[in-house]
Amino acid sequence: MAKWGEGDPRWIVEERADATNVNNWHWTERDATNWSSDKLKSLLLGVSVESEEGTCEVTEVSKLEGEASINNRKGKLIFFYEWNLKATWTGKSKSGIQYKGSIEVPNLSDENDMEDLDICVMLNKDEPETPLVNLMKTKGADKIREALGSYVGFLKTEFTQGMILPTANGVAKLQTTSQSTATKDKTQISSSSTTAAPNSINTGVKIPTCKFSMRETFLTSPADLYRVFLNQEMVQAFTHAPATVDGQRGGKFRLLGGNVFGEFTELVPDEKIVMRWRYNNWPCEHYATITLTLLDRSSETELKVECRGVPDSEEEQTKEGWKRYYFEAIRQTFGYGARLF
Repeated sequence: MAKWGEGDPRWIVEERADATNVNNWHWTERDATNWSSDKLKSLLLGVSVESEEGTCEVTEVSKLEGEASINNRKGKLIFFYEWNLKATWTGKSKSGIQYKGSIEVPNLSDENDMEDLDICVMLNKDEPETPLVNLMKTKGADKIREALGSYVGFLKTEFTQGMILPTANGVAKLQTTSQSTATKDKTQISSSSTTAAPNSINTGVKIPTCKFSMRETFLTSPADLYRVFLNQEMVQAFTHAPATVDGQRGGKFRLLGGNVFGEFTELVPDEKIVMRWRYNNWPCEHYATITLTLLDRSSETELKVECRGVPDSEEEQTKEGWKRYYFEAIRQTFGYGARLF
């Protein structure tokens, strides 16, 4: 399965220096290792998940090997971090039996996208088998990934305060190397903005976004089409790849080789699906809101897809991705005879 996009955009903080801020153009470095160690521990300890089988919680961070630093060169902040960490998790079944296991993340690094992290969850050798292991490997791993993503966001905002001197107009400009210059209606995500995209974690990065909608008809019932998006086996069928889909409100999904992932935030059976949705090369922790509305048109179903908070530079790629990897793939796999208009 081909990827929707390529590249690993690196976020930088860029600002102009006026004539008096000559020091702003020198190379400076700040060691973030001790701060990072404390921050990682605080974010990981207490991470917990629950299911009908019982509960699990990260109770100890037993190993944190690595380093982190930030360089300021000519007004740009360049981030370096590399960590190998181990933690302990404990579980308790509904019947009160306790279990203990380990978690290892060997490759938390600025060179790896957050979705490429290896999160290895194991049960201690002397423990009996338990379904809680699977809970930690799925929902637990997702929570740990979110916590580590938050660390990167805090590193780029909280720890960097004061590293760049004030600019001539007193405002620092944050952007990506591939930031679009399109003059569209924009949603900004920043610590001072009141128009942050819904459900996005605030990392202080301004992201120009857009909204658009698509419509398509499928020769099937709303109930059948609704199941296509929420049933793991059906998703794996039309994507022709392994997928993880927890088809309930608050459930997570990951498909297309991990290139697309998110969470179901609202479900109205056979009528509407709302998702926090992102592609893996989007800015860290930025999600679009995708709303699928299914309308019964007698012998067919009209699907309306509304997308909000999509990065400007990803608009066309996102449209083409939905047409190719959702609409066309569903039509070809299940024979619903989609008709685009």
